[in-house]
Amino acid sequence: MSSSTLPPGTAPIKPEFLLSVLPREVPDDDAAEGSTSHVNGRPDAGAGGDGAEEGGKRLSGAQRKKLAKEERKNKRGANKGRRFQKVRDEVELCFRVASGTQCDFGEECRFTHDVSAYLAAKPRDIHFPSPEDITDVPPFVRIPDVEMSEDGDPRKSSLDPTTICPVFQRTGECKHGLKCRFLGSHVRAREDGELELVTDEEKKAHVAAAETEVNFIDGDTLRKIRTKKYPHPIADAYLQEIKNANEAEKADTAEQTADVPAASATDSTPAIDSTPATDSAPAISVSDSASPAQPAVSVDKSQDDTPDVPIRAVEKKRLHWNGKTYLAPLTTVGNLPFRRICVDYGADITCGEMGLAMSFLQGSKEEWSLVRRHPSESIFGMQIAGSKPQLLVPAAEIIGKECAGNLDFVDINCGCPIDLVYKTGSGSALLDAAGKLGKIVVGMNKALGDIPVTVKLRTGVKDGRNTAHKLMPRLGPEWGTAAITLHGRTRQQRYTKLADWDYIKQCVEAVRAREEEENLAPVPIFGGGDCFSSEDYWHKMENYGVDGIMIGRGALIKPWIFTEIKERREWDISSRERLDIVRKYAEYGLNHFGSDTAGVNTTRRYLCEALSFQYRYIPIGLLERLPARINERAPAFKGRDELETLLASGDSRDWVKISEMFLGPAPETWSFMPKHKSNSYGGEESQG
Repeated sequence: MSSSTLPPGTAPIKPEFLLSVLPREVPDDDAAEGSTSHVNGRPDAGAGGDGAEEGGKRLSGAQRKKLAKEERKNKRGANKGRRFQKVRDEVELCFRVASGTQCDFGEECRFTHDVSAYLAAKPRDIHFPSPEDITDVPPFVRIPDVEMSEDGDPRKSSLDPTTICPVFQRTGECKHGLKCRFLGSHVRAREDGELELVTDEEKKAHVAAAETEVNFIDGDTLRKIRTKKYPHPIADAYLQEIKNANEAEKADTAEQTADVPAASATDSTPAIDSTPATDSAPAISVSDSASPAQPAVSVDKSQDDTPDVPIRAVEKKRLHWNGKTYLAPLTTVGNLPFRRICVDYGADITCGEMGLAMSFLQGSKEEWSLVRRHPSESIFGMQIAGSKPQLLVPAAEIIGKECAGNLDFVDINCGCPIDLVYKTGSGSALLDAAGKLGKIVVGMNKALGDIPVTVKLRTGVKDGRNTAHKLMPRLGPEWGTAAITLHGRTRQQRYTKLADWDYIKQCVEAVRAREEEENLAPVPIFGGGDCFSSEDYWHKMENYGVDGIMIGRGALIKPWIFTEIKERREWDISSRERLDIVRKYAEYGLNHFGSDTAGVNTTRRYLCEALSFQYRYIPIGLLERLPARINERAPAFKGRDELETLLASGDSRDWVKISEMFLGPAPETWSFMPKHKSNSYGGEESQG
């Protein structure tokens, strides 16, 4: 078997590691982003074969078209078969009692207060391995033999005194108390036989601050937001300016229209400016933005509680990002534990998962959790999507107030291609609505104070009709955008072709030309698309004029890419080192999601999501040519050891097996289906 016989586009694996010359099943990138599937140019036929027959009868062209349309509609979006429900304890103990405090509900509490019954029914503690416990031979993680308690006390039967609670180890206490699945690490028996929780006061005092996540939003604040009682005076004043400007424009248009009949008696050409409002900058007062040339509109802002004077554009924090590594905001998989892994390996800039402005304004607990930040994230921002200033500007003001001091930038998503977002006018739909986007950027700049506003966009909406070169030069000079990221694909193109880096360079040159013409300070511009190696990164940096490169899929497949970039080398990472990354992810996940039963299985779910990308990595020691390319598909291959072979498995059952090495046996009712059924290609950048 030789690599020379491999089909085009297949990774060149050395013959001694090949199991088959045929590439592994190629997942559909478009399906991962909520688009229709195509095989050889035809709509995916799904369960109905090739779509040409139904019920044994040959279908006409119109019937096939209708059937294909219905199938595309049914398949639209991420995998609808995924259902992840929280896995809870068989006996649910009140969390206040579990942490050693008094329950306010007393006997009316819907959870049990019977600690003995809870501990007797509780599953055995999970043993969390140390890095030294990892090997490259089966079973890959050493688990010590632990003797059961011999005193006959059922409350102690589940305890493993040799285990380590990752939360307790990091912070000196575990907030889950008796509900922790690693309880043996932080409990002891008193003289009377009762179990007592322990804390490490010294560690709490010296370490906890460095491990405590920030940007938590409390229940009272969420309630105010949900009931529309949270004040956002700057946004209100700005939206009133827009309303007044629109009314004045309508009045002027009506007045000019009234004069047209008289003029048309002698001249058939109407004397009206027909330039669409959506293609122009907003005609409102933006004295505190980067657009001093726009006319001011007088607005009565008298109110009892006058808002602080909005910060001027020149007083905004400047973003000095030149040469820094940037982890892209990634839906689902770009969570806090994954970002911490990337920071460990050299990511300088991190950004939370895309949140929807509407959901922020509705006080969604899940949406507000997306702004959480770990202290290790030295430059951190959040990304928001919305369709109009009425949503984005108030949301930005609330975010700016609640995350003050803990948020380095807010990124506007102008690249999300999925139908669910695009059809609401959000994401990549804003690429064709420059006037609206301008109002959004200006308003968010006003509302966020000194927090900079950045924009992430695609090259255009339709393939072959790039528009970013017209839009990007306006973002900084006219609207005050502090940084720009351009993904080198259109919305329509998705992942069918490589990113267009020549066009990225053209857009950078257009921005720099306007900045030079108007003597403006340059804004950082990052490119994005297909970067998968240190060699590729530095080639793009040196040839396409960008200040940096945003990395998405490359980081999901190999989070250590940031180390490769900074050290300018291709790292032949061992299988043992890769499994230690999995261990780290589990540790960070337990610290973030919790060490109780629900937290363990939430961590398991996201760990399996991460493995659904990492299995795509082909060890460079197996390749005949370097560097590896992200668009090359792997044939079936074996690794240099059994662990490397296991980590290359595309079987989701193997991902669950790997999770069990660190999170204990999965519940019988628990199963994992990856984000895009049997594949994991493309959806990681579904937000643009």
